[in-house]
Amino acid sequence: MVRLFGPLVGLFFAVALLWSFGNGAYNAVTQPSPPTAEALFHKHPKEVAFSFDSAFGTFDKAQLQRGFKVYQEVCSNCHSLKQVAFRDLTQLGYNEAEVKAIAKNWGNKAQTFDPKTGDRGDRPNLPSDHFPPVYYAGQGVPPDLSLVAKSRHGGAQYIHSLLTGYVDQAGYKNEAGQELLKMFPDAKTPDGLYFNPYFANLNLAMPAPLVSDGQVTYSDGKAATVDQMAMDVSAFLTWTAEPKLDKRKQTGWPVLGFLLAATVLAYLAKRNVWADKH
Repeated sequence: MVRLFGPLVGLFFAVALLWSFGNGAYNAVTQPSPPTAEALFHKHPKEVAFSFDSAFGTFDKAQLQRGFKVYQEVCSNCHSLKQVAFRDLTQLGYNEAEVKAIAKNWGNKAQTFDPKTGDRGDRPNLPSDHFPPVYYAGQGVPPDLSLVAKSRHGGAQYIHSLLTGYVDQAGYKNEAGQELLKMFPDAKTPDGLYFNPYFANLNLAMPAPLVSDGQVTYSDGKAATVDQMAMDVSAFLTWTAEPKLDKRKQTGWPVLGFLLAATVLAYLAKRNVWADKH
């Protein structure tokens, strides 16, 4: 009996699966889901160029230092860099004395814990410490920015677009000329959130961090426009996510050259070994 009903049960489930798939496909074609505000009004990152974009591109250390200054003075109050140590800043051109001063004067101190007494405290940061996390009691922990450039589609372009993409929702239209609140009256940004078409669901809890030119003063004399500050901090956050990017590119090309040469030699060897066999 088991041998008789086993194939029938399997056939029943196969038919049921095919019917479910066919019914779902038919409904998807004949009754498509209505468009959403996110689908019609979400914007892709702007096409902006960075020095590290191409296969031969490298980080601009002057830009990375400017980006760190923007992070330090604007972003660090809310967002941490827990994957980055203060001593890593030497890769941006800071010397050991400067790194020690940055670590010591950082706003958040390193947390300490004595396992014998159970006492908690804090101490000045050391170059070997990672950037301390940012906590808001009762409000959770804002996103860490260490890997944000790799975790978001578009990377540096996305970060730049988000920072410069805050607009007034009233009267906002997409590229097709459709007005958001006329098509979706319920899509009005709730109180406490801020409208940004470059964010996935159009509304986020972070207000615009870069609000005016000259918000940060660059030591190299570069004009600190909103767009320039967004470019610089985007480059810096790309470095925090991929600090070995330059080295990987420098290593990658010789490796590719070696593999190409090895392939040619292998082909010639094959032709030589099998020359009398054809």
